[in-house]
Amino acid sequence: MLRTPLILAALTAIAAPFAAAAQELPTRAYLPLGMASDAALSALEACAADGYNVSVAIVGRDGGLKVHMTADNSGPHTVGSAQGKAFTSASMGRDTTGLAQFIGENPQHDGLRSMDTRMVIQGGGLPIRIGGALVGGIGVGGAPGGHLDEACARAGLDTIGAE
Repeated sequence: MLRTPLILAALTAIAAPFAAAAQELPTRAYLPLGMASDAALSALEACAADGYNVSVAIVGRDGGLKVHMTADNSGPHTVGSAQGKAFTSASMGRDTTGLAQFIGENPQHDGLRSMDTRMVIQGGGLPIRIGGALVGGIGVGGAPGGHLDEACARAGLDTIGAE
């Protein structure tokens, strides 16, 4: 009879530090798959309404692909373009048009272009911020100009209320 309370006390003493550690785990904002899908579809539809067959990619904050959609009859190059722009925006936390302009005006930073083979520094990528937190990036590729890709990406972000 005396052993049971001692065993319980010992187990409680052993488990207590682990319970405290579990309660101290950090939390962070993330982009839910449903929101990512809604944004991608909206961006794809915005470009389709203007007659552009594009690809849309959305990555999480870690740069991992969450959603990719490719319009019928889009070129094969649009896949890598969209994914690279999304990755770049998530990684750098800024729009790819602004980043391209920054590098153009500051050639000493041209190394950013080759910093990671997944980066595409052309117009059409936007960071995804929700409630001030950077949660990912969206990239669109295939419209006849980065400014048009970016407009479609913006339509996707507007759908989910992203900044």
